[in-house]
Amino acid sequence: MLSNLRLLINSLLVILNTAVTAVVVSTLSIIKLILPLHPVQKTMTSLANKQMWVWATVNLWLLNVNNNIDWQIEGGEELTPEQWYMLLSNHLSWTDIVIISSVMKDRMPMCKFLLKQSLLYVPFVGLACWGLDMPFMKRHSQAYLVKHPERRNDDFNAIKKACKKFQHVPTTMISFVEGTRYSPEKVQTGKTPYRHLLKPKTGGVAFTLNAMNQLLDGVVDITLAYPENRESPFEDLLKGRLTKVVVKIEVYPMDENLNGDYFKDKAFKRRFHHWLNALWKRKDETLESIYQNNGLK
Repeated sequence: MLSNLRLLINSLLVILNTAVTAVVVSTLSIIKLILPLHPVQKTMTSLANKQMWVWATVNLWLLNVNNNIDWQIEGGEELTPEQWYMLLSNHLSWTDIVIISSVMKDRMPMCKFLLKQSLLYVPFVGLACWGLDMPFMKRHSQAYLVKHPERRNDDFNAIKKACKKFQHVPTTMISFVEGTRYSPEKVQTGKTPYRHLLKPKTGGVAFTLNAMNQLLDGVVDITLAYPENRESPFEDLLKGRLTKVVVKIEVYPMDENLNGDYFKDKAFKRRFHHWLNALWKRKDETLESIYQNNGLK
């Protein structure tokens, strides 16, 4: 009974926090629409990013007030909010967005996400995401692209357009490399060589990396684990049952493995495939170690 009451109250608080943030950022977005001047655009974007920082700070407070969490955070000391990054992460739950935003909010610029075009039309949320300069992706089907090959570069162009805005304000672009949330069922049917991960979608990562290449100061890899709440971390979070969060952070400079044209340079494409698959193998081994240390398989 108590846990269900916590679920209700915490859900309402999270919704309220998100709603207030959406209204504030939407208001700033309207100003951007009315006054499309560079100084105004830059100021409104900076204020919108600060509001996202407030959102993440309130979420972190709610996390700690309602849960007795053993935070195990390792790495990332060299990060700074004054640089540009691409962040790669495994994806376990809706909890990931809250955890990454909360843990990284003072270490690096607030994260931006690649969003589906349909979200643009959600009241307040769509306008708020537009005000935060998040790219909206059309995600055309292969059948559509066969009929309309001229639309093949729509998503790439959307990222390129967003990057023109990113150059004025330090930014972190996040990619959940597997493309979907992990589950044991997906591992069994997805022909993955890993025990705790799905196969990385190399093309999607390279797509964003190529678009942001000239801006980036580094690539940040995050390994997330909820070793005592693997079945339903988001529900456990809202019920006050989240007990341990493991976040391991690695930072990679923009070397020859990350700096190149994935679409035109075949040698770079091979290097990047090798680099990302090797990274995912190490991440899988890291997760295996985390779960073994907690008496889990």
